[in-house]
Amino acid sequence: MRHIVVIGAGQAGASCVAKLRNAGCEDRISLIGAEPVPPYQRPPLSKAYLMGEMALERLFLRPESFYAEQDITLRTGAEVTAILPGEQSVHLGGETLSYDDLVLTTGSVPRRLPASIGGDLDGVYCVRDLADTDAMAPRFQAGRRVLIVGGGYIGLEAAAVAAKQGLQVTLVEMAERILQRVAAPETSDYFRALHAGHGVEIREGVGLDRLTGDGAVSGAVLSDGTELEVDFVIVGVGIAPATALAEAAGVEVDNGICVDGQGRTSVPRIWAAGDCASFPYRDARIRLESVPHAIDQAELVAENIMGARKDYVAKPWFWSDQYDVKLQIAGLNTGYTDVVSRIGAGQSASFWYYDGDALLAVDAMNDPRAYMIGKRLIEAGKSADPSVVADADADLKPLLSA
Repeated sequence: MRHIVVIGAGQAGASCVAKLRNAGCEDRISLIGAEPVPPYQRPPLSKAYLMGEMALERLFLRPESFYAEQDITLRTGAEVTAILPGEQSVHLGGETLSYDDLVLTTGSVPRRLPASIGGDLDGVYCVRDLADTDAMAPRFQAGRRVLIVGGGYIGLEAAAVAAKQGLQVTLVEMAERILQRVAAPETSDYFRALHAGHGVEIREGVGLDRLTGDGAVSGAVLSDGTELEVDFVIVGVGIAPATALAEAAGVEVDNGICVDGQGRTSVPRIWAAGDCASFPYRDARIRLESVPHAIDQAELVAENIMGARKDYVAKPWFWSDQYDVKLQIAGLNTGYTDVVSRIGAGQSASFWYYDGDALLAVDAMNDPRAYMIGKRLIEAGKSADPSVVADADADLKPLLSA
């Protein structure tokens, strides 16, 4: 019997094996994960789970019994040390598994602070996996001082949780503004004001020089010379695709494991999907870090293993929850030339990105209608009249039939 091996038991890996069975695959299937728990959701780690509002079992994508019921061999707490493409096998500790098709859904790894500036001190955390969140959760006590390094979405989400629980929060962002890599100044301004209203001190254009402490972090020196006393530190300075296994096996890598439109890598019988994979998109090669993408691409790979020969058509969308604001993003804003603001009542707002006359993306805060209309327009290859978008009293729905 053929054997399909999936390395990486995150959202993409779990989606791939479930799709294989759902599509009628009768081959042996093995899903291998390095963590000691079944596949789980990552977004709640920096939000509901960190706040103690979600039990561990609710994090799991499916009950642990699902895998046995579907005749899927789930190997948790298992680390693949090598892939041997010539033998079509993988080394798993002292064991060798043969495969007919291999899917790499290895995800990504957080960028950590170097030990030379205190990154290895006790009390310095990333927010990437369950162990990270479990380790830092007891630190979230009212009155404690936390330094957050990095003003991307992960850092801002952690700041929101800390502020809601009564901690003293300082966030530093080395770039000139928060969210600079992923959003327009208008979106940065919105979230800066939101956090300031909850007592978070945001310092932009200021980096971290070093952390201090004897074994455990107790202070920080910033790039402008400011010295802070801190009880713990959260680092959110981005992630990198987990490509080490693929590279060692001779698989082509370019900002992730290179795949074609159907999910194949440069090595026969090896596929990749999710955070770890870069793929053709329009006239470029990109990599997306989002739950919807991980699911969609992994399911497509499952279908193609079974002979579907489908090309992946990415429909990028993302979200972030901070305080009582839900941000929903449709499309990719890369290459935008103009931003049109639509300001509603209360905290409702949306910012629409254009490249000339073409609509590229929408950031919608507490405005699900703007998000859904923008998403449908973008996916249909349509644009939107900027004068209509800017008028908060105008009905956006007619744009869909324009």
